Amino acid sequence: MNKQVKTSELYHCTTEYLVPLFENSVYPWEMLPKIKDYILKLIDEGIDSYTRYSENVLIGENVKIAPTATIEGPAIIGSGTEIRPGAFIRGCLITGNNCVIGNSSELKNSILLEKVQVPHYNYVGDSVLGNFAHMGAGSICSNLKTDGKPVVIHGDEDYVTGLRKIGGILGDYADIGCGCVLNPGTVIGKKTSVYPLNSLRGVFPEGCIVKSMNNIVKRIEE
Repeated sequence: MNKQVKTSELYHCTTEYLVPLFENSVYPWEMLPKIKDYILKLIDEGIDSYTRYSENVLIGENVKIAPTATIEGPAIIGSGTEIRPGAFIRGCLITGNNCVIGNSSELKNSILLEKVQVPHYNYVGDSVLGNFAHMGAGSICSNLKTDGKPVVIHGDEDYVTGLRKIGGILGDYADIGCGCVLNPGTVIGKKTSVYPLNSLRGVFPEGCIVKSMNNIVKRIEE
């Protein structure tokens, strides 16, 4: 099973203000150091129908933000997105449309494409989540190795990223079960589902069901 890691293999970006960022990155983790400046540039230029919510925070139309949610800039929140009670956006977050950032979830330096759900008690740091990606309750994208060394992504070959912090790289329609830990630099392929309570590392192929690290089966399309 091919372990795809390129941006073009994992994502079909249709979010207009994110297309240039995705098109100019061979690998998704290359976008992570660019997020802050990219957001600030978009805020400076403006996005049609988007309004300034607070300093360095731009939101689209019909965004719902709970009174107890915290949004630190710079950030861009896509139209139709819901930010639920207790959510903590810790800066450098950019989302597409119709996302859900749930109660007590914390996100920083990450990109969410269209209709991403991070709905319950999740941590997403230094990560890229594709269209319709979903994280079950309590699942997290761990972004820092215990030794603090740069992350190496182990796929069909080793990818030396040079980055100290990389969380989860979730392809379009990836679905992560409740209580999972995606260790630094874990890549989940498009349309791949992960059973609950797994601790994963490495690259997982598209169109699969991950029952455990060593039990991966190809999804049968109905």
